Amino acid sequence: MKKTVLIVDDSIFIYEELRYMLADTPFQIIGHAKSGEDAVALYEDLKPDVITMDIVLPGIDGLKAARTIREKHTDAKIIMISSLAYDDTIEESEKIGACGFIFKPVEKAFLLETLGKCFPDVQ
Repeated sequence: MKKTVLIVDDSIFIYEELRYMLADTPFQIIGHAKSGEDAVALYEDLKPDVITMDIVLPGIDGLKAARTIREKHTDAKIIMISSLAYDDTIEESEKIGACGFIFKPVEKAFLLETLGKCFPDVQ
């Protein structure tokens, strides 16, 4: 059974890029949110196995959205994706409990490697 993925990014380009990268892999995209508020609501509705979360979003940012989700669902798996590669951003992601951090532009091999760290049992 494929692991389900919620993509959170306000860029349709990034969404399409991730959709293309995850085709024919053990991961299936089940939703796309374009804001932090939508991410929180869609997580509640869809209960995906993992979220890829951009940091810069309209409304609440990805860090706050991730924190909100993890406060209620401590087992939620979240991978932060951003071009904001500052040490404090990465450190904050780790404090929230993200299982990985991917820099934009996203490379397929690193995306799959990071997803593999969240799900060691998935080949």
